[in-house]
Amino acid sequence: MSTPHVVVVMGVAGTGKTTIGPLLAARLGVPYAEGDDFHPQANITKMSAGTPLDDDDRWPWLDAIGAWAHGRAGLGGVVSCSALKRSYRDRLRAAAPGVVFVHLTGDRALIENRMSHRQGHFMPTALLDSQFATLQPLQPDEAGVAVDVAGSPEEITERAVTALTGLPDSA
Repeated sequence: MSTPHVVVVMGVAGTGKTTIGPLLAARLGVPYAEGDDFHPQANITKMSAGTPLDDDDRWPWLDAIGAWAHGRAGLGGVVSCSALKRSYRDRLRAAAPGVVFVHLTGDRALIENRMSHRQGHFMPTALLDSQFATLQPLQPDEAGVAVDVAGSPEEITERAVTALTGLPDSA
């Protein structure tokens, strides 16, 4: 992957999107955008109260991320976004054709443990089950790679860079 793609770092809460995203952006030499920053306050309030978002809550958020990704087309960038459903990824691709996904995957117990040690994040561990229930992994026809989150952030980032390098430029 030599052309500057926009990479969406996706996965359930607690997989390390906010940690891996900036590291990946630095390795690729492109800007990073934190997907959580695109949420309207109503979404943050809802999740903070332990209530999962529904699709109507997510559409404006996905559209804002898609607009950012569209603006980075041909320039490259990395943005974090759970992108749990195929329909969410389709919406991002409609806004920014050519985006590629890095799906951070891992053992549920490891992810829950990491979530329980986070400080100052609005997403409670109680919503992890709803995240896994919603998750639709990348399909073979979707441009992207799955990367295991076991190991250090640097190891995970290196696996992501290596996997992205194997993607065709037409991804």
